Amino acid sequence: MRTRLGALALALALVLPGKVSAAPPLTLVSTTTTRDSGLLDHLLPRFEAATGIEVRVISVGTGQALALGRRGDADVLLVHDRASEDAFVAEGFALSRRDVMYNDFVLVGPAADPAGLRGLADAGAALSRIAERRAAFVSRGDDSGTHKAELRLWRGAGFDPRTASGAWYRETGSGMGSTLATAGELAAYTLTDRGSWLASRRRGALVLFVQGGAELRNAYGVLVLNPARHPHVQVELATRFADWITSPAGRAAIESFQIDGEIAFHAAAP
Repeated sequence: MRTRLGALALALALVLPGKVSAAPPLTLVSTTTTRDSGLLDHLLPRFEAATGIEVRVISVGTGQALALGRRGDADVLLVHDRASEDAFVAEGFALSRRDVMYNDFVLVGPAADPAGLRGLADAGAALSRIAERRAAFVSRGDDSGTHKAELRLWRGAGFDPRTASGAWYRETGSGMGSTLATAGELAAYTLTDRGSWLASRRRGALVLFVQGGAELRNAYGVLVLNPARHPHVQVELATRFADWITSPAGRAAIESFQIDGEIAFHAAAP
C-alpha cells in the first residue's frame, strides 16, 4: 500500500502545473549589487511563487560572473557591463542577452569633502580633482561591473589610478557593501551603484556628491547560458527566468522595490 501511495504522490508531483520539483535548483549568478541592495530578496520569492522553480544564487562581481558562465558553473546570469555581456554572447557562451533594468552610479565620499567636490556635476572632473589632491579613494578592484565603470571614468579623466595603488588609491577586492564600509572607515571617496548606496546610507559616514549624466547610467542584462557549450545547463529553467524578469510581472516587481521610499532600479522598456 505504501509503495502505491508513493507512486501516486510522484505522479501527482510530475503533473502539477508550475512545479519543477524533480529538477535541481536553477543557478543564478548575479552581482553583489543586486544582493547588497536587497533586490534579489525582493524578486526571487515572487519568481519562485509564480513558477515553482527554486533558485540558487551565487553573488560575485560581473567579471567573475562571466568567468563562472564560461566554465559552465551557472544557468543564467544577471550582470551589468554591456560591452562584456555582448562579447560573452558573441563568443557563443550565451544564447541571448536581454535588457532587464537600470539605475545609475553615484560618487560618494566623506562630508568633510577634502577634494572639494561639492557643487561639481561632472564625474570626470570630480575624479580629476581627487587625483590632483591625492584624496583617499576606495575602489572595488574586483573586475566587477562597478569597477569596470569606474576605470572607464578614470580613463575619460585622463588618469590611471592604479599608478597610485596602495597610496591614496585603495582596492578592496570585495563587493559593494564591503567597499562602502571601507570607504566610510577611511573617510574616502568611492563609486557605487545607487541601489547599494541607498541600502547602506544609514551608516552616515558618506554623502553623495556627483550623480546624473549618461556616463553614469548602469544597465543590467540577463543572459541565458548556451547548452551547446555546456550540455548540463538548464536552459529551459534559465529561459523561464529570463522570460519572467522581463515580463510585465517581473518589471512590476522591479519597480516596486524601494529603499526608504526611493525606487532603487527602473525596469527596462519592453
